[in-house]
Amino acid sequence: MAYSRLVKPLSSDLLHLTVLRSERLAPHWIRVTLGGGDIDAFRPMGFDQWFRLFLPIGGEAGLDRVPAKANKMFGYLKFLRIPDGERPVMRNYSVRAYRAATADAGAEIDVDFVLHGSASDGTAGPASRWAEICRPGEHVLIIDEGLAFNPERGTGRVVLVGDETALPAIASICASLPADAAGTAIIEVPSQDDALEFPHPEAVAVRWIVRPHDAQPGALALAALAETPLPDAPFHAYGAGEQSLASGVRKHLVGERGVDKNAVSFCGYWKVGSSSPTSKAARETAAEPLA
Repeated sequence: MAYSRLVKPLSSDLLHLTVLRSERLAPHWIRVTLGGGDIDAFRPMGFDQWFRLFLPIGGEAGLDRVPAKANKMFGYLKFLRIPDGERPVMRNYSVRAYRAATADAGAEIDVDFVLHGSASDGTAGPASRWAEICRPGEHVLIIDEGLAFNPERGTGRVVLVGDETALPAIASICASLPADAAGTAIIEVPSQDDALEFPHPEAVAVRWIVRPHDAQPGALALAALAETPLPDAPFHAYGAGEQSLASGVRKHLVGERGVDKNAVSFCGYWKVGSSSPTSKAARETAAEPLA
């Protein structure tokens, strides 16, 4: 049975949110909590729910010029017409956690940022720098993109593979799995400090791989997958992170180990040598059937 590769969100409206607080989790991780604004219009889906995040790098006035369909072709072309220096930075992020509103507080979304470089010495990228220096009350925009992990493929047995950028998604997937789920999670990180522990079903074994500075991102995770025994019963595989890692998980499982392609979900978040989000065209190319 064929399943949709991406699970669409209930709504893809442009939502205005506010920074509520931020917290340093580790030397290379910062958690930014968003809420307020249009948070009540956000519909949590669990698993690896991800979204387009628009950051006001050139000032908040640029947020008012972002078109409603900035994640679609014509909307994105309009987005690019916003002048440099004013145009917000657009990146892809996962919902690390969602908390519904209570009698005492509004709903909240946690977003975990991997920090590359440093804001103080000017070596950080724009999203990393923003995460380091953002303050409560600042505004951002998001557009929900739904799920790449399609629960219809199964949640009882899983094989999850990703780099550090996929850690929030894998952690959220594990939080959405049933307590009796079983399987393996392979996560490649650039340092031991980046291996942030997270709750997971007892029978899901988490394997951390620390990547040397000179190693190609994702290569060690793929090598670990190649030597990992797969469940005897049907399972749901998931690969995410750098584009070649995400597509490599699928190619290895389907092409080399005979896994049904309909049992594999994958999503390329970024590409080595590119600072912009992986394009829709690149995602569609990666999704083409294997020969």
